[in-house]
Amino acid sequence: MSFSLPWPLLTLGTLVRLPFDYVRRQLTYLLLAIISTGPVPSHIAFEMDGNRRYARRLGKEGKQGHGDGFQTLLWVLELCLRLRIHCVTVYAFAIDNFNRPEEEVDALMEMAETRLVEIAEKGHLLDQYGVRLNVLGKRPLLPPNVQVAIEKAEHMTRHNNAAILNVCAPYSSKHEITTAVESAVRKALESGDMDGSTITEGTIEAQLSTSLADSPPLDVFVRTSGVKRLSAFLTWQCNENTQIHMIDTYWPDFGLRDFIPILLQYQRKVWRTCHLT
Repeated sequence: MSFSLPWPLLTLGTLVRLPFDYVRRQLTYLLLAIISTGPVPSHIAFEMDGNRRYARRLGKEGKQGHGDGFQTLLWVLELCLRLRIHCVTVYAFAIDNFNRPEEEVDALMEMAETRLVEIAEKGHLLDQYGVRLNVLGKRPLLPPNVQVAIEKAEHMTRHNNAAILNVCAPYSSKHEITTAVESAVRKALESGDMDGSTITEGTIEAQLSTSLADSPPLDVFVRTSGVKRLSAFLTWQCNENTQIHMIDTYWPDFGLRDFIPILLQYQRKVWRTCHLT
């Protein structure tokens, strides 16, 4: 005579014997699967702020804070991909950040050179989920070796079409908008429009770096660290339909407890809009 435990008890017994991190990860994936049955953003942006303050709080060097912030980026990106969010845009380096101490800038450039190629390699995150990498910004300001690494990483992911990762570095909305206006004017002149009558908000928007990277409209904007401003990040893309969150958590500490309420609020907004229409 055979005897077996009911499957819920058997599952619980199995879970008890498994490593805690594995169990936590699987429960996280289950939670994400449940949330993804409802509406999720098509495009979400993260202004990853607070790495240096996080490091100071823990008595670490600034570059260690940026390293921890990169690990958070990988984790959050995987959460977004599992939720089937099509496009993620992150603010990695502002043009004004070149004014920071040389040692810190050099550490960030070194990280960019190695980590972008690393995550684009076969078998790593971008390859696993079919993510195309776009690095947006005033690229000529970057050191030549970093530019080469960016081109290599972008080339490695050029055929991926399941999702998009936009890394803004070195970036400023003022530069992006100025460049878009210049391109729109140049195209108008090339088409014979000498008085600018064909230049519209739409023709300018089509020349934004996010538009050229095939990014959908921005649904959700998140800034960490408690600062309550956009700081020249996606100023044009943030509009009346964008859900904006300014949260107190430093970026390296950003996790599910911060992200889940943002997603649930987005779902409530969509459902409320559908109900009203």
